Amino acid sequence: DVQLQASGGGLVRSGGYLRLSCVASGGTVNAIVWFRQASGKGREGVGCLSHIDGTTIYANSVKGRFSISRNNAGDTVYLLMNDLKPEDTAVYYCATTQWQTIEPFEYDFWGQGTQVTVSS
Repeated sequence: DVQLQASGGGLVRSGGYLRLSCVASGGTVNAIVWFRQASGKGREGVGCLSHIDGTTIYANSVKGRFSISRNNAGDTVYLLMNDLKPEDTAVYYCATTQWQTIEPFEYDFWGQGTQVTVSS
């Protein structure tokens, strides 16, 4: 099974930025999705990177503020979050999917998340 580890979360003020990292190992990965889960809420996909063609898609709630990239080796995927808002506060996870999607029911494997807290 693929193993994933997200890191890089923290406390930031509204308008600030953070970069999260996701390290994947143990298998072939077609796509990496970043999703978040706020306290008491369900999973929300924020963006997905296809390892097949390198393209990305984003949820409307983060479009223009968040971007996903990867390192040259392809084993680390980043989520750069700009102009953070209090409503972005959540635990952020990375997961694998078979194709480019942010739909929660498509997630195959995910690891421990990283907490992002945005203060107003």
